[in-house]
Amino acid sequence: MLVSGSQLVKLLPNKRPCRDCGFPTCFAFAMKLASGGATVDKCPHLSPEIRAKIEELLIPPMKFVIIGTGENKLEIGNEEVTYRHEKTFVHEPGIALLVSDKGSDEEIQGAISKIKKLHYAWVGTTLHANLLAPYFGSGDKPRFVAVVKRLRESIDLPLVIISEDAEALFAARDICADRQPLIYPITQENIDTAIPKIKEKPTPVGVRAESVEGLVSLTTKLKASGIDDLVLTPGSKTMLEAIRNQTLIRRATLKQTFRPLGYPTMAFPCFMVRDNPLKEMLIASLYVNKYAGIIVLSNLDPNHMLPLLVQRLNIYTDPRFPMAVEEKYYEIGEPNEESPVLMTSNWALTYFVVSSAIESTKIPAFLLVQDAEGLGILTGWAAGKISGSTIAKLVNNCGIEERVKHRQLVLPGRIARISGATMEALDWKWEVTVGVREATAIGAFLPKYAKELKGKIAAGKAVPE
Repeated sequence: MLVSGSQLVKLLPNKRPCRDCGFPTCFAFAMKLASGGATVDKCPHLSPEIRAKIEELLIPPMKFVIIGTGENKLEIGNEEVTYRHEKTFVHEPGIALLVSDKGSDEEIQGAISKIKKLHYAWVGTTLHANLLAPYFGSGDKPRFVAVVKRLRESIDLPLVIISEDAEALFAARDICADRQPLIYPITQENIDTAIPKIKEKPTPVGVRAESVEGLVSLTTKLKASGIDDLVLTPGSKTMLEAIRNQTLIRRATLKQTFRPLGYPTMAFPCFMVRDNPLKEMLIASLYVNKYAGIIVLSNLDPNHMLPLLVQRLNIYTDPRFPMAVEEKYYEIGEPNEESPVLMTSNWALTYFVVSSAIESTKIPAFLLVQDAEGLGILTGWAAGKISGSTIAKLVNNCGIEERVKHRQLVLPGRIARISGATMEALDWKWEVTVGVREATAIGAFLPKYAKELKGKIAAGKAVPE
């Protein structure tokens, strides 16, 4: 449970007048403390005991863990809510591809190539998997170390090193410790021998127990040893156990602030089913909804991965703000200086429906996207986000005039009433055509319009006088 300003103010000295912290009252200071806008050291009147207590209260209930380095590092944990609609989920789970050292060199190279190629452009972002998970399954330690080294050198992605053999685990860790891999599993059986080795080259640690209760003693012992970058695996073997365990950990962390479980979790659909890629993906989708920080899969089938990655994007998009794309012009197909220019809003759904409808006509075109703060065309107009002046500003600033030799713009039919205001705002240098009201009608409208536009260009009538 996150601490509130009203809780913190009870621990402050409440001297009047003071303002030594830079705020008018202790309550104002407490509110800033609770929101992260101030630090406790701003108050010079706190005793060391009270200061320590406030600092403890301000620690996020779920540990923030970073796996990997550089721009591809994975950040998980530090979540604040149990239900997405309460606020938002913040750090989306990493999708990892299991790479067994039992595979041939060609199979390992194939896994590397697959994760490199698996990228989808979507709503102004790129969807992709995040990690590689080398797995010690051959029993040949030099082979395992060689595979980990190859993965490290072949691709700049974080690693989840998986080995039941502690000696092989730490040998593999040693060759890539500078890249901050996650090592897994640390269990009740190997924790005593593992702690000194972990402290030699600290990296994130995956902790595994057969139950949620079993995790508590492990995390308590590790934290007492100064090891706190932990990721938990409660040993779920079925979908029902997965829902129960993930929910229990999340509630204990956020509702009761139970520190021994205050860490992100990791899930292994790859070990829960065998030779059933579709069921494995369904289990992965459950873990996307139910709080896993890392999800390890045995295969990244492109036909299954796209819906999973889109689901992850949707779940980890702030529900308080509509999904939107960037304001600019987009090229559909390979447009040239005679291609049509259409306009729509930046609500992601509108953009993708309209762009897909244009693409299906096989007519190359430019699509101007107006920033409407994620609203649709009609709603954006009603809210004052879309008007003749805003469209004119977009046309004048986006660079479209340099791409086409005509001055013909197609507006959505739903905002036909501002066609005149748009031409006036453009100083009558552009002619506006009112297009269709629904994207489904673009298929019939655009080919005919493109033909008429070419005729105007050929006749020298495509630029208003």
